[in-house]
Amino acid sequence: MAATDGAAAPGARTPLYSESYKQTVLWLLVLAYTFNFIDRTIISTIGQAIKVDLKLTDTELGLLGGLAFALLYTTLGIPIARLAERKNRVNIISIAIVVWSGFTALCGLAQNFLQLLLFRVGVGVGEAGLSPPAHSLISDYYEPKRRASALSIYSFGIPLGTMFGAVAGGWIAQNIDWRAAFVLVGLPGIIVAILLKIFVKEPPRGYSDRLAAETGGLADAAVLEGDETAPAVHDPLAGKPPSIAAVAKRIFGRWGFFHMVAGITLASFAAYGTGQYQAPYFIRMFGLDLATVGLIFGVVGGIAAGAGTLLGGFLTDFAAKRSGRWYALVPAIGLLVAAPLYILVYTRENWQLAAGLLLLPGIFHYTYLGPTFGVIQNAVSLRMRATATALLFFVLNLIALGFGPPFCGWCIDMLSQAKFAATGLGNFFELCPGGIGLEGAGAAVDAACKAAMAAGTREGIVLNLLIYAWAGLHYLLAAITLPKDMADAIAQTQAEAAAGA
Repeated sequence: MAATDGAAAPGARTPLYSESYKQTVLWLLVLAYTFNFIDRTIISTIGQAIKVDLKLTDTELGLLGGLAFALLYTTLGIPIARLAERKNRVNIISIAIVVWSGFTALCGLAQNFLQLLLFRVGVGVGEAGLSPPAHSLISDYYEPKRRASALSIYSFGIPLGTMFGAVAGGWIAQNIDWRAAFVLVGLPGIIVAILLKIFVKEPPRGYSDRLAAETGGLADAAVLEGDETAPAVHDPLAGKPPSIAAVAKRIFGRWGFFHMVAGITLASFAAYGTGQYQAPYFIRMFGLDLATVGLIFGVVGGIAAGAGTLLGGFLTDFAAKRSGRWYALVPAIGLLVAAPLYILVYTRENWQLAAGLLLLPGIFHYTYLGPTFGVIQNAVSLRMRATATALLFFVLNLIALGFGPPFCGWCIDMLSQAKFAATGLGNFFELCPGGIGLEGAGAAVDAACKAAMAAGTREGIVLNLLIYAWAGLHYLLAAITLPKDMADAIAQTQAEAAAGA
């Protein structure tokens, strides 16, 4: 599959990788990212069952979906990325998949909050080894003008994983139990690791950039099928990637890049926070079962999020031919439109209407992923790419994934307590363990617990949805200087390569 799709024309250079092979590699990485998000986010779908079984607060549920996972996921991402700048990235990804899949299955054996917390930490350890080397691989297979599109296809694993995790997790938890859900979605990831190891080849560093640089610049060169060759130039940074500080300065030290990072961080903070409690909201507010909720968020939410993810990358690559500002304007418009649409969803009194309306905001919401990842990869030199992704993910996930779900859960807990206190019955946390009336407290207390928790969940989610608009403002600020920042970064990359040649 690698060399050619037919004989090369006389005098033409033989491509190292065919277009069909590159597509195969990309979709295998999408499959890996899909399982990454299945194992990461399934807890949001079956969280209500875990909450009731283990008698958890929403803050504790948020910690399981957020900080417990994110702590080592973010900190290990940087050393793994540094390793990926030197070593075989395919091997790193394959090992990582086996680790996180195993720990996901172990979550099904947890008997209390502490055990589940520790197993979730293990899932985070494994998942730290995917995206930094994967972004680097994709950037070596796809030239600068196609990276936003390629990375948006890779990011398609987010809605796919969320969709399959919601549908499968909800059905398994409803028909068997929540423990079986963890085991049955975790173990198949090992097969994905084997497929990647067998079929994906490690490309030469800077493979996709060489011809682009020869034909007029990293930003505008067209790389044609049949005219790609393995790099045969000296790499001045071989064996010695730039320092972490140098990479951080490149991606955080310019106005446009800084606000792109701020935008994706805040948007993800809102997404991880509200996403943790979307399924519980429909259960608490409308009394739906786990399987029905899984279908709502798997099918309706998944289709919308998938469409938005792909639309963001392809629309940006098209619009950016006129101006680089569209790398920021597409996400800005998407997030500013998505915020009020999401609020509309979570203030409806009819669950069928709310579920149908979910089709709208997701299309606009997820447009920020491909453009942001594309800008960061285009801003750095070839031996900065895995580290740049790891630094971006460190900031993004430590803040967004680490604290988004606990913050939203804390808001829900406090608002639920306030609603319950207004009834005069007493303390919500004492009388409503797991959101259900204490055994023997009576039907009135149980009804008050459930009503307070439903109202608190609605208000907590709406409060956190406002953060999307804040994120959109940062993307607008990024658009002010983004074309100049991108041009300066590209010129710096070319100068570094020329100096070391």
